[in-house]
Amino acid sequence: MGVVIGETAEIGDDCHFYQGVTLGGSSTKRTKRHPTLGNNVVVGAGANLIGAINVGNNVRIGAGSVVVTNVPDNATVIGVPGHIVAYHDPGDDTVLKLPDPEWDTIQRLEQRLHELEERIAQMEGEPQKKRARPSSSPRRATKEDAG
Repeated sequence: MGVVIGETAEIGDDCHFYQGVTLGGSSTKRTKRHPTLGNNVVVGAGANLIGAINVGNNVRIGAGSVVVTNVPDNATVIGVPGHIVAYHDPGDDTVLKLPDPEWDTIQRLEQRLHELEERIAQMEGEPQKKRARPSSSPRRATKEDAG
């Protein structure tokens, strides 16, 4: 439901689209203007693939991603704009995770903020607040976060 597939899109075998996926065009000219997908592609909910791009075989595209460039075989793409975060080997389920400089920068900023808050608390003579140190991996939401 709610999947949009453009007129010139080509879709390989065994592809899976979740709801709200768009295979859209970037031109009004009557030429090839929609994506071409290989075999065994999984596209997450709300993802947009725009333009005459090629998406390789065994590719995974994360929910909400906006893909505007070609994607090689066996890649995982997330984000806006979409960027490759991992390659996987479908033969033995080995995953090679690529560095994520944006995540690393956020982690460094959180660490520095934590250090500065501790220094301020020491200078003011207040007891330190108990605050969890940032972890090196994404934190999952808990019931306490919702309250």
